[in-house]
Amino acid sequence: MKRQVRAIALGTAFLAAASFGWAQGTPAAQPAVPPVIALPPPAPEAYTYNPEGRRDPFVSLVARGVEVAASSKGGGLSGIATADLMVRGVMQSRGAYVAIVRGPDGRTYRAHANDRLLDGIIRSVTPQGLVIMQDVNDPLSLVKQREVRKGLRTAEDGQ
Repeated sequence: MKRQVRAIALGTAFLAAASFGWAQGTPAAQPAVPPVIALPPPAPEAYTYNPEGRRDPFVSLVARGVEVAASSKGGGLSGIATADLMVRGVMQSRGAYVAIVRGPDGRTYRAHANDRLLDGIIRSVTPQGLVIMQDVNDPLSLVKQREVRKGLRTAEDGQ
């Protein structure tokens, strides 16, 4: 039994030596494989935009009334848009109502009837809030003014 194991082991060793070329005493000829060199990917170019007299593609073609008027903002109540106005309170002074409003900058103003806003006119001040006639600058709209009511309690304020 030991002889059979030894014979199998020697046979396996002989087969392995023959496949590597060790049986003849000379090393097996290895095929010449050139080394693989990994080249780094080319660096991407930094993107630049050269308009050369063309318009900016990210600027709207339809001018918005508030955006155009925003460049000519004045100080005080006349520089506040209707959407940015928040009614904080209403009081009665000398028989007329006066609204206490807050602008987007956090400042507080007194608003009377017929005061001018950036995009409209305050038509009236009621105990419930303001009634504003807002100018509509949509070229596709047939209506040029709309009535906006700003109340004391709005959805933004909560309950």
